[in-house]
Amino acid sequence: MKPHQILEMLQSVAAGRLAPEQALADLAELPYADLGFAKLDFHRELRNGHPEAVYGEGKTPDDLDKIVGRMLENHGRALVTRLRPEVAARLQAHHPGTLWHERARILTCGAPPEREGGRIAVLAAGTSDLPVAEEAAVCADWFGHDVHRCWDVGIAGLHRLLGNLEDIRRADVVVAVAGMDGALPTVVASLVRAPVVAVPTSVGYGASFGGLAPLLTMLNGCAPGIGVVNIDNGYGAAVLASRIARAVGPAELGIPRGA
Repeated sequence: MKPHQILEMLQSVAAGRLAPEQALADLAELPYADLGFAKLDFHRELRNGHPEAVYGEGKTPDDLDKIVGRMLENHGRALVTRLRPEVAARLQAHHPGTLWHERARILTCGAPPEREGGRIAVLAAGTSDLPVAEEAAVCADWFGHDVHRCWDVGIAGLHRLLGNLEDIRRADVVVAVAGMDGALPTVVASLVRAPVVAVPTSVGYGASFGGLAPLLTMLNGCAPGIGVVNIDNGYGAAVLASRIARAVGPAELGIPRGA
């Protein structure tokens, strides 16, 4: 339940349009709804501004069907990550209006988001990094931000990054997704004023150790202003970027992004 929904509920009780008993019943599940196999945290958006997302891996189709149905009933929206295509198809059949983002492996359900302030640029070093980059971009868009996608701009061809620099500098936050040597976030942070959220991916040959090598590169980057999330964690990067974008925008900084 969103803050404005609670306010509308209280106003309806005050105006006599809603019985106090019904309001009490609606608020009783506000902290969480217990489905037995899952406890849905409906209070999360009130606490930190983002509703609970559903991590799809490890959950049965029946589990996800019940979770999505309950979240749509309470929130009017649901976000499910790391879904298999066949499970996504089932959820789409049971819940009209859902969208399947194939490359991102994400299902978005319900009403479109209220637009938030802050522009987020999502960069992918290579095409193989796109599943994680798209996860970040889809989530950031679902949170209500203006998202600029910039693909295949890894440092193996630095001119490709520099050719897109003007657009990247307009962002309030930059999400840089990279596998292999993971050097893209450090280069970006040396070129822009915006904070950079670095996302290591498990893309690479044997010595990348499933994403550990780019993770360590990003943690040891020599350019300041970088925050690093876990390997392949596009969703976590989108949440961090969204919170930064909501807190600090160009007007508050007083400096044009392209300067």
